[in-house]
Amino acid sequence: MTEKTTTADITDTAAEQEAAKNPNETIITLDYPLKRGSNSVSEITVRKPRSGALRGVSLTDVLQMEVTALNKVLPRITEPALSETELRDIDPADLFQLGGAVTGFLLPRKYREEASE
Repeated sequence: MTEKTTTADITDTAAEQEAAKNPNETIITLDYPLKRGSNSVSEITVRKPRSGALRGVSLTDVLQMEVTALNKVLPRITEPALSETELRDIDPADLFQLGGAVTGFLLPRKYREEASE
């Protein structure tokens, strides 16, 4: 008997392959793409922040996904770089996804490994 492959399985596999490529980046697919002139941005790559990208914010605020802290950090670690204006207008569900990627990078390795098991 053969198993049926679902879209979720394919998506999970693609996400796992992406994580295997570079564990210091996460690609977020926006629920509500951003408009930049005549272009639309539907995917954002979030890079693991280095200490310099976290300057001027409290780590506690970032971990709690406090909007002001995320608005300072995300323009420094996203590709294409998001502006603070775009972040003020972004859908809350998309901001939550981006913030989740950032907080995931800040967890110590042992907690990330436990979460992935």
